[in-house]
Amino acid sequence: MGWGKLACFIAGSLFGSAGITLLTSKDAKKVYAHTTAAALRVADYAMTTATTLKENAEDILAEAKQINEDRAAAEAETVVENAE
Repeated sequence: MGWGKLACFIAGSLFGSAGITLLTSKDAKKVYAHTTAAALRVADYAMTTATTLKENAEDILAEAKQINEDRAAAEAETVVENAE
């Protein structure tokens, strides 16, 4: 093993140790907590929006069914009137 490879191995080990130390620090944990909290807020907003969208779609569907029922009733009246 040459000196260059040994130096790269030692540098990699030091970088790895420093990286693990940074990732497990209190500051990093605070960042993770804030990021997770933001993600949860986004999920809540998405669920609220999806619920509102679903309610609106149900309202539109109910109104469309009512329009079709009214139209069918009007057509049935016309048929009865023409038959007499």
